[in-house]
Amino acid sequence: MKDNTPALELAFPVRARDFLAGGDGAARIRQVLQQVGFQPAIIRRVAIAAYEAEMNIVIHSFGGELKACITPEAITITALDTGPGIPDIDLAMQEGYSTASREIQEMGFGAGMGLPNIRRCADELEITSTMGEGTRVKIVIYNR
Repeated sequence: MKDNTPALELAFPVRARDFLAGGDGAARIRQVLQQVGFQPAIIRRVAIAAYEAEMNIVIHSFGGELKACITPEAITITALDTGPGIPDIDLAMQEGYSTASREIQEMGFGAGMGLPNIRRCADELEITSTMGEGTRVKIVIYNR
């Protein structure tokens, strides 16, 4: 992408408990980044962060949206959901901490690694959550 290229905006609806479609938005973002020529290391970080954010919507919310804003300088992923909210973001950031039900964990999800994995991939991470309303996760990965 050239520096004068306008931002490329993508948005994908995410349905609660739709494990079959979970990850589709992240996969599409990865494909677009490959098509426009981002480096594999950047694409991998974005794909992991977007997948984890998307699956958190599937697992923990009533549904939401995964968005990507792609510029030559950075990729910004925003995950927005309607849901119960995160009561303690610091606790949720701890590896292994999960509020996922036993049923979800038995499916192989909800191991408490989503937010820590996002943090590892992100250059910037901002999480805001309102109890009873939902959560917004903003991830920025710079193209360096």
